Parts: sequence; C-alpha cells; structure tokens
Amino acid sequence: MMNEQEFRTQYKKAVDQMTPSEEMKSRLEEQLKGRGQQTKRPRKSVYIAASIVLAAGIGLSAPAVWKQLNGAGPASSEVALVTPGAGSGNGSGSAVVIPKMELPDMSSGAQMNMIALVVYQGNVYTQAATRIDSADAAALRGDKLGRTTGGIDEWSGKDAYIELASNIGETDIYAVKGYDTNFRIMSYTEVDGQVFAELYEQTNGITIGSGADLIGKLSLEGRITSAQWESFASWNNGLQQLVPLDSGEALDRFVSALMAAGPLAAEPLTEQGIYDSEDRKVIYLTLEDQTRVELTLFGQGLVRYGNAPVFFEIESGAFQSFWDSMK
Repeated sequence: MMNEQEFRTQYKKAVDQMTPSEEMKSRLEEQLKGRGQQTKRPRKSVYIAASIVLAAGIGLSAPAVWKQLNGAGPASSEVALVTPGAGSGNGSGSAVVIPKMELPDMSSGAQMNMIALVVYQGNVYTQAATRIDSADAAALRGDKLGRTTGGIDEWSGKDAYIELASNIGETDIYAVKGYDTNFRIMSYTEVDGQVFAELYEQTNGITIGSGADLIGKLSLEGRITSAQWESFASWNNGLQQLVPLDSGEALDRFVSALMAAGPLAAEPLTEQGIYDSEDRKVIYLTLEDQTRVELTLFGQGLVRYGNAPVFFEIESGAFQSFWDSMK
C-alpha cells in the first residue's frame, strides 16, 4: 500500500500525462477564476488543481483514484456480467455481457466518475483507447452527425443525458470512415488552423463471446503497418520508451489468437488484485488509416482494451511466444 506522499507523486504524474482539450482547459480556468482565484497560474497547473478538486469532490479515496488512473476498472458504472455456456472463444465458454451504461440516479446521491463522453442516438460513447493525430484526422472524418452541447458533469442525473449532450463542451461530431457509427464516432474542431480530434466508442450494451466481438471492431487484421511496445516501468513513469515490434508473422498470430480469445469479466479480476502486479506490457498498433490502437498485456496471459470491463484470455502458447518476443 503506497503512503500519502507516494500517492500524491503518482497522481500528479498521471495528471501531467493527460491531454485535455483546449475547450476543457479554458472551462476549468474560468471555473477557478469564478471561485475567487486571483493569482494567475500556468494552464497546466490550473488543470492539475481542478483535477485534484474533482477527485476529492467525487469522494474517492487515494487507492480508488490510483486504480482508476491505472485503468483498473471501468471509469463509469459499467459492470460486466457472465452468461455461462454462451461463449465462442477459449476459456470458460461463457459470454460476458456488458449492460448498457447505467446513468446515475441523483435522488440516491450517486455521482458519476467522469471520463470524456458523448451521448449519441441514446447511447453513451466514451473516449477511446485508440488515438489519431490531428494531422491525420481530416482523412478519417465522415458525415457530420451533429454538434454536442455541454451540461454533463459528475453531478448530472439521467435527465441531462439527452441527445448529443457531453462533458466535452460544444464541438462537432462526425462518423469515422471505415467504422460503424454504432461503435465509433469522432469529435473534430478547428481553432486558428489547429485541429483537435478525439475518437469515442460505445463499448457498453454488448455481449462478448470472443475477442472478435470487441477487438474485431478495431479492424486490426491485415491493416497493421507498424507496432511498438512499452514496458510497465516506462508506461508507469510516463517515459514513453517505445521499442519497435516486428509487425510480421508473430504479430499476425497474436492478433488471430486475440480474435478467438475467451472473455473474462473485469471486476472479479480487479478485485483479486490483477493491477497490483507490474507484470504488464503495452503495445501500440498503427493501422493503415493512421489510428493507433493501445492494448495492455498481462503476464497471466490476458489482454485488455481501454476501459471496457472485460479481459481476453489468449491461448497460452500464442500468448507466451508473443510476450517473450518483447525484451
């Protein structure tokens, strides 16, 4: 268990790595000014201060915040359920059902642990674990779907989650070329010639029988142009010490095994302390369309994508061979 000083150091480091939108940072600055902040501080410092206030405001203990920063669990109220005998992959033969994201009932005093989100066609899309550089975003931009409003924060009740409501302020929302809007959409804004774009995905309200039911939506197979991996020590300390990864046959075998992998609900594994171990590696897969997919590998033979409350258990031989290639 880390002491308070260690937690503060780690928390600040995690916040330093965040890349909030310009609009979000501006809103935070204005909020702080409105609370009587007279001393002008750098925008980064303002964001750090506001982030710490937010963490305290939603009532999280230090260990709980640290688990969220490490991706230890879904950053919402999503909880995956297991349906025995319904799976098609390896492992227990069970499907993992991720229910539609539950929205907070404010009459009960519940509060939402916020991540960036957009409501589209009655579904909640959260910030993806797939990134796109601003220079490549225009090529991916499909049809315009609408423009978000703000209005959602950690205190919002169900009535705030109306069509195109968000917690990212006002920005245009587009389809993403090559992907189903039922899975992925994107925000896209140009300010003074600069492009700000983020991908959002719906990873709730689905049943997962194998890796293909979620990872397959990323369209990895046959489209990986380059790959890198990062050790846990580098990732945990924000060092970005990325090592090239052979994008040949070994990677193809791993991706194929991931498609067939059996799902495991995340909550039991999290409660058992899977994030207490540093036996992790992160891989980054750049695709033909310049999207970059981030996957976290666990030494126990498991893989997780983003905050979706599910792990994938890969066939041991395929996993170990790939794991051992990253040294």
